[in-house]
Amino acid sequence: MTVALFAVIRTRGPRWDDAQPLEGQEDWRAHADYMNALVDDGFMLLGGPLTGTRDVLLIVRAENEQQVEARLAADCWTVKGLLRTLQVSPWPLRLGSLDHP
Repeated sequence: MTVALFAVIRTRGPRWDDAQPLEGQEDWRAHADYMNALVDDGFMLLGGPLTGTRDVLLIVRAENEQQVEARLAADCWTVKGLLRTLQVSPWPLRLGSLDHP
């Protein structure tokens, strides 16, 4: 199994409530627990919002783009239309390192 890094851009979907903060969105706890589990199993390495946009950047470790899409598709926020994936791109790390098992 060959594993690679991928940069993922996700954005708010049609069911995102702009009147609510992140933690006030529908099913926040289930989404947070799922994302934490992705970190715990080594799939998700880094993630955070892109300031001034409706987007988030994720750095993940996976076998291929299909695996990335499948893992994110299982997130309740994807299922319910709060988030959607805009882009999944292979990310060959050139500078620095990710010291994660």
